[in-house]
Formats: sequence, C-alpha cells, structure tokens
Amino acid sequence: MSKKIKKIGILGGTFDPCHLGHLKISKEAKIKFKLTKVIWAITKKNPFKKRSNINLENRIKNSKKFTKKHKFIQIKYFEKLIKSNKTFDLIKYLKEKLDNSELYLIIGADNLVTFHKWNKWRNIPQKCKILVFDRYPYKSKALKSLAFKHINKEKLKFVNFKKVNISSSQLRKI
Repeated sequence: MSKKIKKIGILGGTFDPCHLGHLKISKEAKIKFKLTKVIWAITKKNPFKKRSNINLENRIKNSKKFTKKHKFIQIKYFEKLIKSNKTFDLIKYLKEKLDNSELYLIIGADNLVTFHKWNKWRNIPQKCKILVFDRYPYKSKALKSLAFKHINKEKLKFVNFKKVNISSSQLRKI
C-alpha cells in the first residue's frame, strides 16, 4: 500500500515584516492546490536586497506569533543547516528530506520578473511546481518574463486572486 503524497508549499523570504499578503497567499495556495502545509522559509538576507531592518531572530519570532492560529503554516530557518540562502539548494534539500512529497514554490509575480537571475533558476522547476501569485502592478511584466516564457506551464501556474495590496517595504515606511 503506497503512502499518500503530501503537497507542501514553500514561501521563502525575509518576512521583514510578515504581513497579511503572506498569510493570504499561503491560505489561497493551501485551498487551491490542496496543500498539507506551507513552510515559511525565512532567509537571513535576500540576495537581491540590501539588508533587513529587523534581525533574523525577531523576524522568526514575529512570523510564529503572526501565524499561530494557522497550524498549517510552519516557520523555518534552513540556511545554517543547508549552508546556503539559494532557493534551488533549499528545494533540493527539502525534496530529499520530505520523502513522498510534492513541493510547490510560492512566489509573487514580482519575483517571476527577475526569476531568471536566481541561482540555477532553470533547475528549480525540475524539483517542484511554481505557483506565481498575481501582485499589482507586476502581472504584465511577469507574463512577458524570460522565466515565464521558458518554464513548462505544467510546472508553473499563474494564480489570479483577490490581492492584498501591501508589501513589507511599504510597511517599513510606516
């Protein structure tokens, strides 16, 4: 008798700070793609950004507090363990560790625009499916992006949904 395959979402980022947008796409991904859980993989530093305003320990603590009513969300920090902050290395590690699981990388449309700059970006869809959530005003650029053109649509799903127009950078300005 074969074990039921678990569907696991991975939402990576600095979560500086975490906000309703992160929560909303996690919930939407869980429902739409029947995910068992969503892992918020907190990074110490986004390779494409300067630095975080809130230290790593507080971002982890804030994210755990923010999601405590949502048991399907797990807050994790993998970089010390895998000795990398690259998405491909994280996906590869989780694929090996989470036996009998199907992985779903959850990103915003803004990330798809620059996805071709990510380390081993062409290899990521070989290890998982990519769920791209619409994020104003990036839809048009995302759908014209190099990554969107080159990644098999069986592996990449563009998700239209009622958005929360907030971002961590907007919250930091408050």
